[in-house]
Order: sequence, then C-alpha cells, then structure tokens
Amino acid sequence: MSKYQFDVQVQPEYLPEQSSPDSGVFSFAYTITITNTGDTPAQLISRHWVISDARGHTEEVKGLGVVGQQPLLQPGQSFQYTSGCGLRTASGTMHGTFHCVAVDGEPFSCPVPLFVLEATHPGASGQPLAGRVLH
Repeated sequence: MSKYQFDVQVQPEYLPEQSSPDSGVFSFAYTITITNTGDTPAQLISRHWVISDARGHTEEVKGLGVVGQQPLLQPGQSFQYTSGCGLRTASGTMHGTFHCVAVDGEPFSCPVPLFVLEATHPGASGQPLAGRVLH
C-alpha cells in the first residue's frame, strides 16, 4: 500500500427535472466518494475538473476544496459529496485531479478517472436521450 493514496468512486446522474433538452441544457449531478487508502492521514486541498461535451467544448474548473470543505481523512476514512454541472449536449465526460497534502507535509495528487455523463429518458429504462458521440 502506498503511504499517500486516495481512491475515488464516482456515480453520475442525469437530472431531467433541471434540464431543457430543446434549449440545449442538460444538467447532471455526480456523487464522489473519496477514501484514504494510504497509510497517512491527508487533507484534500483543491480540485481540478475537465468537463467536455459531445461537440468537443471543454471547460476547466479549479478551486479550493469540494463543496466548500477541505476534508482531512484518516487512513480508511471516506468523505462523500454531491455536486453538479451542465452540458450543452446530451452526453459528455469529466475527469480531474484532487490535490492533497498529508499531515507530514507531503503533497500528492489523486487522479479522478474519466467518467461519462449521459442524459437518459426518465422512466424509459435508462435509454439514452440521444446517440452517444464523444470526442
């Protein structure tokens, strides 16, 4: 096991009640679970997201903490939060990095692997709203 390591799990969700497909507005929520799988307590300091829609439009978001917090996680401890983003297309992707500092002062980065945001028909067994075209 690495001395400095966070594991990240992501659960994206389409929000049809906050979307307007005819106007090109697609809203998504994502729930992030961050677990300290290392040997040393560490604090999440900042985040960097890269959000891309199906037309290749990319937006970067950087900021301190997550949802206004900078959680300090002991080994084995998890922190979960939900946030959201909007796209101009029915599908897109997100990925990023959490920047952390261990209690011994060592900085490290925790990558968040690429995940898909995809609008689905409400009540239609999760069928995509439009064909997936990712760049």
